[in-house]
Amino acid sequence: MTVTEQPRLHQDWINPHAFGIVKALQKQGHTTYLVGGCVRDLLLGIHPKDFDIATSAKPEEVQKIIFRAYLIGRRFRLVLVRREDTQFEVATFRRTLSEAEIESDEIEGDNMFGTPEEDALRRDFTINGMFYDPINNELIDFGRGKEDLEGRWVRMIGEPNERLKEDPIRILRAIRLKHMIGFSLEESLREAIKNQAATLLTSVLPRRREELLKFLRLPNPALPFLEAHDLGVLQFISPTLATQLEKHPESAEHFFDLLKLGTGDFKEPGELFSILVHAYVRSFIAPHPDHVRSKDILEHEELLVWMREELGMFKSEMALVAKAIHFEGILDRIDDFDRKGERRQLAMVGHEAFELALFFAERDFKLDAGGLHYWQTKWVWANSLKELLTEEDPRRKRRRRPRRRPRNRNEEEEE
Repeated sequence: MTVTEQPRLHQDWINPHAFGIVKALQKQGHTTYLVGGCVRDLLLGIHPKDFDIATSAKPEEVQKIIFRAYLIGRRFRLVLVRREDTQFEVATFRRTLSEAEIESDEIEGDNMFGTPEEDALRRDFTINGMFYDPINNELIDFGRGKEDLEGRWVRMIGEPNERLKEDPIRILRAIRLKHMIGFSLEESLREAIKNQAATLLTSVLPRRREELLKFLRLPNPALPFLEAHDLGVLQFISPTLATQLEKHPESAEHFFDLLKLGTGDFKEPGELFSILVHAYVRSFIAPHPDHVRSKDILEHEELLVWMREELGMFKSEMALVAKAIHFEGILDRIDDFDRKGERRQLAMVGHEAFELALFFAERDFKLDAGGLHYWQTKWVWANSLKELLTEEDPRRKRRRRPRRRPRNRNEEEEE
């Protein structure tokens, strides 16, 4: 394998730890494959982020065979295997429960084990239902995954309306998957998404939050949000945003233009949501990047409802975006900043929201090249100084606490 070779479905491109787990389980007689996104990505020539494993071994058996394997979950029991800084999920093949089994008290959670084919047919999309045996270099495709991959289709396994009703979050997954790999939604799935969009109201906010964060991690986050709006999905997961897009089409265009620029190198949930909220504020609340105080953001009732009840943002995340927008509004006051003492300068430029403020200012054309360079230099200075202050100086003697004068017995008895 050369360094210029494109990733492909071959043993050479499999994480060695994942390969070792599969090999160890197969050696003990258990049918074991790589499954899901890693198989799909390698067939597309993409470096997989994760390597998930499916096996005929029960969770307890996996734990006995594989070193540093930990059982997790109750409704859906699986095994986490830790290797260095990476975790691998190992799940036992499962099958869809019958109605009688679902109603039975004897079945706990979703732990009815099955065959590889039964496991494949219960997964969401055909291109996610393929298995790969890295030991024998064999692709196992019980559906039409390879065919849909070549045709560039996102197709639901089974009847789309029924599968979406089973788990409405699949609607958001389908939209994200389409734009993550540049495919098209198969027509029956597209129609089912429109028909079942309202079922998202039955899903819990934390799960919707995670899918929205995955939207924001895409290179162009505008695309999944625009698709969700066009399909009538957005009104059920974010009615506030959907209403603004309908009422203010010109502002909506600016909102999507800001999202098209992506989220840069920011990866943390608070940072990602901050970029979405900034686009909303600049498009629908404060179009001009003048000074908006943190208080103005945190006391704006409509904005608060949107962030808290529709995006599922935490208080710390809302405070982060409020401070970043606040800082952006005062970046043109360089003279005022220069008159401050070093401690006050460090408090501002060293704040966790300052990098976001610079990011916003660049997008809003708040600063010219000279101003942007000035603040970037100050940000580097602040971070260097913070690192210097937090590093322990080995030459500095540890300060000892003063010793208390020992009390005599009479003093102790008096107390």
